[in-house]
Amino acid sequence: MKTPNKPKHNRLLPHPILTMVLWIIWLLLNNTLAPGHIVLGFILAITIPLLTTSFWPEKITLSNPWVIFKFFWVVIGDILIANIIVAKLILGPNRRLKPGFFLIELEVQHPLGISILANTISLTPGTVSCDVTADRKYLKVHALHLENKTDTIQQIKQRYEMPLIKVFESC
Repeated sequence: MKTPNKPKHNRLLPHPILTMVLWIIWLLLNNTLAPGHIVLGFILAITIPLLTTSFWPEKITLSNPWVIFKFFWVVIGDILIANIIVAKLILGPNRRLKPGFFLIELEVQHPLGISILANTISLTPGTVSCDVTADRKYLKVHALHLENKTDTIQQIKQRYEMPLIKVFESC
């Protein structure tokens, strides 16, 4: 019986975007541009993707880098705004809170896209993604304050899911 060929990752940079992100995060976490940290961060940024290549079931190819860039800034802005909204909610009377669960029908199909969507929802204060159905068709979400379920779902789909669909459409 013939086994399927796994793609070989013999390149020095099997995941160049991950390498760059790791290097930048290393420098930001250490809050320095000292030559030793630049070199050590670079070594780690190259070594970690090389050591973890076998854990990636398939090579990820992301399309539309401009969409990724815009998505990042939308999420950062939403996190900042949501922090203010949640602070007002929790500092106010608890009787005004309307917590609730709801399901989002997923259009994004790529497992990494679903994971990024779930994490983005959880990063935004006031919402937490709880579960993905076994068939990966729905994402269960809990909201601290849910006034209009339909509007909330539409906002999540428009602001977060649609850009992820564009990014992962080639996968």
